[in-house]
Amino acid sequence: MSLTEKAERRFWDKVLLPDGNGCMLWRARIHARGYGLFWLNGKYVLAHRVSYLLAHGEIPAGLQVDHVKARGCRHRHCVAPAHLEAVTGAENNRRSDSPTAINARKTHCHRGHAFDEANTYNDPAGQRQCRACRALNEREYKKRKRSA
Repeated sequence: MSLTEKAERRFWDKVLLPDGNGCMLWRARIHARGYGLFWLNGKYVLAHRVSYLLAHGEIPAGLQVDHVKARGCRHRHCVAPAHLEAVTGAENNRRSDSPTAINARKTHCHRGHAFDEANTYNDPAGQRQCRACRALNEREYKKRKRSA
């Protein structure tokens, strides 16, 4: 993707000056998921990807542009180059606020057992389980079956 000088000026005309967190918010069309959209070469492209391209060059193959919350960015429609970083899809997901990402960041199960190599079971669906709790649940299940 490349931009002419005219397209670059048109892009920056749609950006607000930095706020207190340094976010530069997109003020034109917004995608249903909250990302800014910029009309370029006959199609809409994500505005934060254009900003990354202008500041850092092409997005490396296999990487995604992430809004880095550690740098104060909380807005999907932010296009501040300092808030954007090219990362793998897995890293982008780990940094997100999705339930899967929140659970992946947990270091202990709800009973306080550590999620370490010896005590973690990954089931066929890819879900992480505590081995100690799994064994306890299995014993309780068998006990209920015997008494029924």
